[in-house]
Amino acid sequence: MPELKCTVQTCKHNQNYCCDLDKITVGGDAAVAPKDTCCDSFEERKDGYSNSTGKQASLVSQVDCQATECKYNNNCSCQAGKISVEGGNACTCGQTECATFDCSCR
Repeated sequence: MPELKCTVQTCKHNQNYCCDLDKITVGGDAAVAPKDTCCDSFEERKDGYSNSTGKQASLVSQVDCQATECKYNNNCSCQAGKISVEGGNACTCGQTECATFDCSCR
């Protein structure tokens, strides 16, 4: 499982740049650049930090990857050692991205 760093502070699963989900899904079946991907597991945080899920965040997560053109994708499973999900002040999953995405089509 990859080490997952998440900078999307507006996601309720984010705890100090770690994700409290054991498994996330990266969308982007037609992606050719990081901006074409997204974290489909994103859920907007409401009311500041008070609505976190209460689960302990982990440094690693299983990543189901729908970005089939990514060089780290092996049968829809991310094989990168580390990934970074970014999205600043995202309100929807479409405003997030997998910054580690690297198109194998180039």
